[in-house]
Amino acid sequence: MSAAAKPVPEVTPELASFFEAASRHQLVVQRCTACGALRFPARAACNHCMSREAEWAPVEGRGTVFSVAVMHQANHPGFEAELPYAVVVVELDCGVRMISNVIGCGARDVTIGMPVSVAWEKRSDEVTLPVWKPRQ
Repeated sequence: MSAAAKPVPEVTPELASFFEAASRHQLVVQRCTACGALRFPARAACNHCMSREAEWAPVEGRGTVFSVAVMHQANHPGFEAELPYAVVVVELDCGVRMISNVIGCGARDVTIGMPVSVAWEKRSDEVTLPVWKPRQ
């Protein structure tokens, strides 16, 4: 019996540009065209100036682990083979935070403040997701 596939996020109109960039292994976040503030996930209005004008801007895929939770139970069958695994909030060097997983080390080795860089996990022909790996 083969392992279950991991879930694939829905490509909504609001996130289509994010997923298109991710398919090219480029990390992007929204940038307010009125004040320049960066934000993720995508949303209709800027938290800083309330402008509704935004564009997608590339950012460097480097950051640090802001918080970590080690999962010992799979909430979806697609993750059972990876138990235990780390779910993290990564604070990018540009200040934006993203939720994802850390790969390339044991879940118990992931620590707050750990420097990480982006890696990519292809979930389907349409969806590639950013994941994070330790950096030296």
